[in-house]
Amino acid sequence: MHILSYLELSSLDFVLFCSIILFASTVRGFSGFGFAATTVSLLVFIMPAIEIVPIILLLEVAISIYMIPYIWGKINWEIVKLIFLGFIIGSPIGIYLLKILKSDITHFIISIVVIFFSILLIKGYLNKNLNTKTIQITTGTFAGTINGLSTLGGLPCALFLLAIGIESQIIRGTLAALFFLTDAYALTIAYFVEIIDLKSLYRTIPLLLILPIGVKIGDIFFNKSKEETYRKFALYFLIIISILGLFKVFLN
Repeated sequence: MHILSYLELSSLDFVLFCSIILFASTVRGFSGFGFAATTVSLLVFIMPAIEIVPIILLLEVAISIYMIPYIWGKINWEIVKLIFLGFIIGSPIGIYLLKILKSDITHFIISIVVIFFSILLIKGYLNKNLNTKTIQITTGTFAGTINGLSTLGGLPCALFLLAIGIESQIIRGTLAALFFLTDAYALTIAYFVEIIDLKSLYRTIPLLLILPIGVKIGDIFFNKSKEETYRKFALYFLIIISILGLFKVFLN
């Protein structure tokens, strides 16, 4: 119990905390994305959102490192480079807009857009002509802006890769590599603006033991799944996360 006093969590909250991280890391190990979206959507019921963000930033970088053995050689570095370039451009815009826009309204709009395009892709929409350098940078800029506003920047990136119809292995690897760069970038900014405190570090340390377990379980599921199964999971997951986002907006 003495250890939990450093974490400022009850025994029940700690068990729920660990369970959520295990589930979110399994999702990330399978799909290459969704860790932050899952964690934010579920952890918000046991701790304030402002305490969640620094933990997610630390865990996102760690889980990306854990995923390296599973994705190396299955990454489209050209797409990663251009989306990340756009992300660097968009992040300051999102942070600026956060000061003048209501986060609930922004979250509502993002969730509706993601649901619409996910349904479109489920219906069979694909457009390989979207896979251009200009659109990749534009996607990154949009994702960076969204991330600055709501930490949901991974959703448009996932939608883009699903829309251009590349293989699931490449989608998974490319997203995981991209998120390592974007999260390391965000973590650096967070360090300089002093968002990360000792409590965040204490809460992160025990979770570092859980992440590789979830990633391994997710990788096992991925290797046993078919291409179509991956696409369906990714798209329905995007819809569920967006619906949870809408639910949170209505609660607020």
